[in-house]
Amino acid sequence: MTDLFTTSEPEASAGPRPLADRLRPQSLADVIGQQHVLGPEAPLGVMLASASLSSLIFWGPPGVGKTTIARLLAHETDLHFVQISAIFTGVPELRKVFEAAKMRRANGQGTLLFVDEIHRFNKAQQDGFLPHMEDGTILLVGATTENPSFELNAAVMSRASVMVLERLSTDDLELLAQRAEAELERDLPLDCDARRALLEMADGDGRAALNLIEQVAPWKVTSPLDAAQLSTRLMRRAAQYDKSGDAHYNLISALHKSVRGSDPDAALYWFARMLDGGEDPRFLARRITRMAVEDVGLADPQAQAVCLQAWETYERLGSPEGELALAQALTYIALAPKSNGVYVAYKAARAAAKATGSAPPPKHILNGATSFMKDQGYGKGYAYDHDAEDGFSGQNYFPDGMERPQFYQPVERGFERDLNRRLEYFAKLRAKRGS
Repeated sequence: MTDLFTTSEPEASAGPRPLADRLRPQSLADVIGQQHVLGPEAPLGVMLASASLSSLIFWGPPGVGKTTIARLLAHETDLHFVQISAIFTGVPELRKVFEAAKMRRANGQGTLLFVDEIHRFNKAQQDGFLPHMEDGTILLVGATTENPSFELNAAVMSRASVMVLERLSTDDLELLAQRAEAELERDLPLDCDARRALLEMADGDGRAALNLIEQVAPWKVTSPLDAAQLSTRLMRRAAQYDKSGDAHYNLISALHKSVRGSDPDAALYWFARMLDGGEDPRFLARRITRMAVEDVGLADPQAQAVCLQAWETYERLGSPEGELALAQALTYIALAPKSNGVYVAYKAARAAAKATGSAPPPKHILNGATSFMKDQGYGKGYAYDHDAEDGFSGQNYFPDGMERPQFYQPVERGFERDLNRRLEYFAKLRAKRGS
């Protein structure tokens, strides 16, 4: 029975086909990389061996085989393959897809529905898949470059297994290049260093690698080109970076943790990666200042000032000169002594404030501005600290009846060593005054 979506394989064409299409694997065994998913003991390998394939979500960067694997899964399980893109498909088209799948099911054939960019469907559209997944009308395979736990409905996630696909390694890309050379029946006109540079330009993207190879292979040269000659003929592929997507959050996390781990080299590397990806230097200036406050704290009170000065310098100089000031501040805080003592104390104080909600301050530290207030005991018994011995009265400043907590616990690093001595000093005086 025919319908709008019966074609499961691309139609043969007498015209030219891109190299990436000509080298598309014909079986799962031909797929390069992703053995952590496809291997005999890996999740998909076990599903296929036990004939228990479930709905899937493929999460990974572009060019790592999401579409290819989905197509081959349909072939291996005798399911009809239907491919749609969330970018171009609306509700009317989805209804046609589901109706066609129901017709096939009535005739004894299942449907593997591959949805590219599935995260671009809204909540209502994603909910529309659920009844058809549950009654077996479709086996859903979605592909996304974004973190599915943020972008997909919990209901869809609960009915599908998430498979994380990884960017291809240089060894994977080399194997791909060898297959390309066999298909083209010619070797790439590159020496070893240039060949590796070409594969690095692909940045883990198999499709990009094949497109680059297709550009380079026809070059007519008298001797193999070196890496410098290659770079003059071919532009490096732009790094994969989305200022509002996963890469943004992953790289700022890597930058922050490198600073926290006192590794200035790693911090500068992630800083450079984000700038190369087009990140706003002002966002980085703000986050670097936050790192100084959160992770250096009072172990080096100067760190915050260094970051603010670098931020101001950037505003005066702009890019690219001002970025050096940010790199300088980043290096400073990476090597500064670390303490999150105030950060922890602040969170603990917030929690205590919520727990004790409406407890008033003790009356002795309230101002008795009127005679009525004085009659109520406002300010009664207050000891002016400057009049006390050592300039310290040791009075209680917490609500009456509240057990005295200690939120701030400085570390024995940097300037906080001195602050710790001061805390101990005042604690002893407080105990003495209390007794």
